[in-house]
This record gives sequence, structure tokens and C-alpha cells, in this order.
Amino acid sequence: MTKVTVHSGACGFSVTITAEKSAGGKTAVSLDTQCEMVMKMLEDIAVLDRFATLAGFLNNPVYQSAARRLKHAACPVPSGILKALEVEAGLNVTKDATIVFVKEKQ
Repeated sequence: MTKVTVHSGACGFSVTITAEKSAGGKTAVSLDTQCEMVMKMLEDIAVLDRFATLAGFLNNPVYQSAARRLKHAACPVPSGILKALEVEAGLNVTKDATIVFVKEKQ
């Protein structure tokens, strides 16, 4: 089982993503969050093929779901879902990813 936490930023929502291998090369995805839009994504992505991480942006089931369900294109949650999926599938290693704003002194 692989768990990832995404702190989305200005919206104030956090999401805990769990990816767990199941039969036939599939991975079960669960999302724990107060964000209703992210929770609606589970209708589309509760079970994913382990190679979904290799699909391009336009054909990727996670990004397709995000396009239907999320209002904010900059939401980092879809990327976090794919990171959890690829680690659980053995296609990558656990390594934190961050987005950090650099504040210049004026």
C-alpha cells in the first residue's frame, strides 16, 4: 500500500491518497478529503490500471476525471494520485515532490 498526502494550497484542502495493488494489474485508489470535487473523482478512478501513469495527459484517466470534476486546473491532486499509483505499481521510487513559491525582496 502506498499513501501520499497533498496539501493543495490556497483552497485549504488536504487529500490523503491511498493506492493498493489488486488482482489483474489493477490498483484500488481511495481519497480522504473534505473537497467534494476531489471526492467526485472516485466515481471515475476508484480502480485504475497500473499503467495509467504512462498514458499521456489527454488520454490519462486521472487527468480526464480532473477535467470533468475539478474547477481549478492548477490543483496538484491529480499529480499526487499518479505519483501514488506509479510507486504502488513498482514503476518509480518514493521521492517527495514540492511546489515552493520564491518570494523576492522588494
